[in-house]
Amino acid sequence: MSRTIVFHKPYDVLPCFKDPDGRPTLADYITVPGVYAAGRLDRDSEGLMILTSDGALVHRITDPQHKLPKVYWAQVERVPAEGALNQLRRGVMLRGIRTRPAHVRLLRQEPLLWERPVPIRVRRSVPTAWLEVVIHEGKNRQVRRMTAAVGHPTLRLIRVAIGAIRLDNLQPGQWRDASSAELWTLCHQPRLEAPAHASKRR
Repeated sequence: MSRTIVFHKPYDVLPCFKDPDGRPTLADYITVPGVYAAGRLDRDSEGLMILTSDGALVHRITDPQHKLPKVYWAQVERVPAEGALNQLRRGVMLRGIRTRPAHVRLLRQEPLLWERPVPIRVRRSVPTAWLEVVIHEGKNRQVRRMTAAVGHPTLRLIRVAIGAIRLDNLQPGQWRDASSAELWTLCHQPRLEAPAHASKRR
């Protein structure tokens, strides 16, 4: 019987189970046998990962042909103008390939989030803003590269949803089993209404 778990990857944790250099990995938090990450989440990014023993589910989550929405919150340097947001929505060129159109909106207020172990670099003369970015593919460091391409480097990046599965109140380092209802929706109804808020714990 397959098993699927939902994990909140903390900042500075590698999205794998082994590291020859002894850096923190998934193995420091997850002892469930036989599950593997369905997609990556970079070491300096935080938030939702799905780990499963179901190979077909891994394919559905990671193959861009399924257009499964992945929702990120990105804290960026400076407040983007509507022109920059429209560029992200239409798609930007990354190494000669245009990204698929994305759903992007400026969050009206900063999300209430947990503290990051290493605070972001803050320059008093440079304001920051939070964007909600929904993409349907998963190129390497895609959201960071997209915002940088329109002149707004990402300072902090959090994945809050993959398809029907949301981070919700799961705290950094915690995991839970995915429900049968979540898995059914993930496989049959991938379209997702983006979440309105994250965990309130600081």
